[in-house]
Amino acid sequence: MELMLTYARSYPWQSFLMVSALLLAGIAEGSSLSALLPLASFAVQAGDGSDSEPVLPDNSVTDFVTGLLEKFGVEPSIGSLLVFVVIGVFVKNVLVLFAEKQVGYTKARVATDLRLRLLNSVLESKWGYFVTQPTGRLTNSMATEAWRAAQAYEFGATIVALLIQAMVYSAVALAVSWQAVLASLIAAVFILAISHFLVRMTRRAGKRQTVWMKSLLARMTDTLRSVRSLKAMGREDLAGGVLAVETNKVNRALEKEVFSKAALSAVQEPLFAIVMALGMFILLQKWQMPIAEVMVLLIVLTKVLSQLGKIQKYYQKMVAAGSAYWSLQEAVDEAVESRENVAGEPAPPLAQGISLRGVSFAHGEHKVLDDVTIEIPAGCLTTLIGPSGSGKTTVLDLIMGLQRPTDGEVLIDGRPMRELDIRSWRRQLGYVPQETLLLHDSVLNNVTLSDPELGEQQAERALRAAEAWDFVTEMPGGIHATVGEGGARLSSGQRQRIMLARALAHNPRLLVLDEATSALDPSSEAEICATLTHLKGDLTILAVSHQPALAEIADRVYRLANGKLVDGRRAGGEEAVPVSGTT
Repeated sequence: MELMLTYARSYPWQSFLMVSALLLAGIAEGSSLSALLPLASFAVQAGDGSDSEPVLPDNSVTDFVTGLLEKFGVEPSIGSLLVFVVIGVFVKNVLVLFAEKQVGYTKARVATDLRLRLLNSVLESKWGYFVTQPTGRLTNSMATEAWRAAQAYEFGATIVALLIQAMVYSAVALAVSWQAVLASLIAAVFILAISHFLVRMTRRAGKRQTVWMKSLLARMTDTLRSVRSLKAMGREDLAGGVLAVETNKVNRALEKEVFSKAALSAVQEPLFAIVMALGMFILLQKWQMPIAEVMVLLIVLTKVLSQLGKIQKYYQKMVAAGSAYWSLQEAVDEAVESRENVAGEPAPPLAQGISLRGVSFAHGEHKVLDDVTIEIPAGCLTTLIGPSGSGKTTVLDLIMGLQRPTDGEVLIDGRPMRELDIRSWRRQLGYVPQETLLLHDSVLNNVTLSDPELGEQQAERALRAAEAWDFVTEMPGGIHATVGEGGARLSSGQRQRIMLARALAHNPRLLVLDEATSALDPSSEAEICATLTHLKGDLTILAVSHQPALAEIADRVYRLANGKLVDGRRAGGEEAVPVSGTT
């Protein structure tokens, strides 16, 4: 029950209200059940045809009911007892409704809180941690695992409700015959113990299901990203075969879970029936108990055994779903351990420029940058060129604070980046990646990313700056037109301009372009270069490219090769800075 204790600590007030309502509901139901014994006695004696005054059995149950009725000035009779039962049932159901509402609301909150906790912890993690996480794993945690964890809470709450009801029923039965209750509980514990292996089977199946579902969704996400290439080569059947293997693993886990749940019901019910039949025989034949008391005990003890059986079934469901909670919590803990340190002084407004002084960076033993020194003046367009793998994107990551240099220093207006609040620095950046990551949404939301501080006016300004306003106004719906999945309704050049507008929407001081023109045809690339020429001066632009077009319009050009700076030139060919390691 560790999971339920965890939930109770996380949601103490909701748990208190739920348990209180269920406890009061159990008391109400127990009170109405208590009236069954005197009611059965009246009924049995009335069935004898005797005109004598009915005699109620002398026990604590009868004393409780008659005493309660007498407090309200009501004479015990079949009619008054039936009204008492109905009132108890009504009160019980009102309280159960309140408890179930609390459970339902808290279940929804559990799923939401878990998703937000995972999302926030991942977004606050270091970039190096984030890029190592399969997208499918995070998607699975956000969707499937969060919902299964919320279901585990619901199953746990149901266990609490059933346990309270079983305790109330047992209290009523104890007032009639403690020997019968003790014998029934011993038999119930024995049955639950011998069938517990099915619960363990379900626990193992639930853990396997969680593990294999992660693998399936990770593989499926990767496959869907490459479906265009697979279909173009007529090889989509290969992906289907791989996914079929992963799906079959999940299916086998589900089959074991379903079997163990069905087997538990199949084992419990006959054994409980044997216990009740044997108990009834002993009460009537051996103990010669009055029929009215036997009827009440039979009803109440049947409910006790039924609730205990349900507790084991819901516990079985909870342990199967609970594996999702622990898996999601593990992902949260991993992300928290990799949390990025963003504390520091507010970043300066990039009035002078950015400097990399003797910067080196390595992934383990692999050195990506080696003693690189670069000056990026404010208001200029600086381009980094070089072959793939030369370290250009790593320079961008260092400037954006996504990575920290192994050696050397990154300076913003002469201040070390390590001393700055990295988020305040990043808020001054606009970023255009190589991939056109457009949402299946309107142009407006693609530009503003639904930022409440950015409206149509800011989006229009950014679209005009990106020289995209003309083609946007020609689209049906204009700025509210949907761009399609991944921007399918737009050309590659138009998609890149929307991405550029997105980067400009919040008035950045530094515009970073990472191979932003590599997928464009020469005409579209020339248009983007013309736009950047208009933008430089108003803001600082840093572009990475392995093509000459961006270098031709740059104020400064730096060439990297094998992680070393091999050339640094101002516009016109003048050397920009002394170059370390020039070859």
